[in-house]
Amino acid sequence: MKNRISLAVGVALAGAPFLSLAAPEGTLTNPNLSLVLDGYYQDGERALGEREEGFNLGHTELAISAAIDDKFYGKLTTVLETHDGETEIGLEEAFIQTLAMPGGLSVRAGRFLSDIGYLNNQHLHTDAFVERPAAYRAFLGGHYFDDGVRINWVAPTDFYWEFGGEAFSGDPLQAEELESVETVGVYHLYTKLGGDIGQSHSWQASLSWLRNENGQSHAGEHDHDLEVAELVDEHEHDHEHGHGAAFTGRDLFNVSAVYKWAPGGNYKYNHFTLSGEYFYLDAPFEHEEGHDEEETGPDYYDGWYLSGVYQFSPSWSAGVRYGEMSAAMLEIHDDHGHFHDARIKETEAMVAWHPSHFSAVRLQYTHQDLTEFGDFDDQVITLQYVMTLGAHGAHQF
Repeated sequence: MKNRISLAVGVALAGAPFLSLAAPEGTLTNPNLSLVLDGYYQDGERALGEREEGFNLGHTELAISAAIDDKFYGKLTTVLETHDGETEIGLEEAFIQTLAMPGGLSVRAGRFLSDIGYLNNQHLHTDAFVERPAAYRAFLGGHYFDDGVRINWVAPTDFYWEFGGEAFSGDPLQAEELESVETVGVYHLYTKLGGDIGQSHSWQASLSWLRNENGQSHAGEHDHDLEVAELVDEHEHDHEHGHGAAFTGRDLFNVSAVYKWAPGGNYKYNHFTLSGEYFYLDAPFEHEEGHDEEETGPDYYDGWYLSGVYQFSPSWSAGVRYGEMSAAMLEIHDDHGHFHDARIKETEAMVAWHPSHFSAVRLQYTHQDLTEFGDFDDQVITLQYVMTLGAHGAHQF
C-alpha cells in the first residue's frame, strides 16, 4: 500500500516542469473550466511538424469537465490552432468515464487520446519540448485521438500494474486508396507497470500492440505520377494538420520506459526525468509477388527517442532530446516507382522558465538531419509560451 500511495503522489507531481496543481473535482452545477494558451515564434519548420514559421497560435485548449453523478465523469476538449494563416477549431476529446466499477475496472467511451506509449495519453501542453518526437509525428500524427471505447483494469498489487484494451474507428491512421474499409479499424492492447525505489526514485514501463486493419497500402496501386516533393507536401498538409499518421502499417508496437528522481520525493525544488520510447511499424505495404523491395517498399519502419529533463530550481528547467525515425519515400524514374530510405534525425535542447504551475516560457533549439524529406531547415529556433487559466487537474506520471 505504501508503494501505491507513493506512486500516486509521483503521478500527481512529476509531470512537465510547469505542472498545474490538482483541481477539485467539478460537478454538473459547478464544472471545471480551463483554458491553455499556447503561442510561439519559430524561424523555420520541422519535417512532419505542425508548427509553422513565424508568429502563430499553437495548441490552444479549452476544456470543460465534471462528475456527472457518482457513477460517471465527462470531459470535452476543443483545440484552436493556426495553419496557413487560418484558425482551425477541432474537437480533441468528448468522452464519458466510469467512476464506480468494481474490481479495479474502468470504461471510457467517446473521443479520447489513446493510451499507447508514454506521451500519447498526455495533452500536448504538458510536454517538456515544443513538438512531439519525429516517431510520434510520423506514426501517430503527433498525438493519436479517435472515436472508440476503452476498458482497463488496475491489478490489486503493491506496485502499479494496469492492463487495457481499446477499439477505435481508426480514421486518423487509415492508409490511402483502400478498396474497402473496416468500420472498427484499430484495436489496441497494452500493459503498464510502475513503482518506487526508495523515497527519491520512481519508474514506469509499458508495452503496446496496435492492430490497424486499414493501415496497409497496396504497393501496386500507388499513383506513380506523384513525385517525392508532392508526396512530402501531402504528408505535411493533409496528414499532419489533420492529426493523421504520415506512415501507416498493419501492426504498430511500442515499448516505453520512464525514470524520475526527486530528492526525498519532493518535486517542488528540483527533479530529473529520463524517458525513452521505441516504435516498430510492421507491414506498411501488402507486397505483390515478383516485385523487389525497391518497387514495393520495406517490410517495416521504426523510430525512437531518448529524453532527459532536469528542473534545477523551482522556476527553471533544461532538457535535451535525441530521436530518429526511418521510413521510405516513393520516387518516379522512367515511369517506374522506386522506394528510397527516408530518415529523420533530431537533436534538441530547451530551457524553460516557469514562475508558477500555471505559466511557462520555453526557448528550444532543434537540429535536424533529413534524408528524402524535402527542403526543410537544418536548424530551428522556437520561443513558446504556455499559460493555464482556470481549474486544471494534475497530469499523469
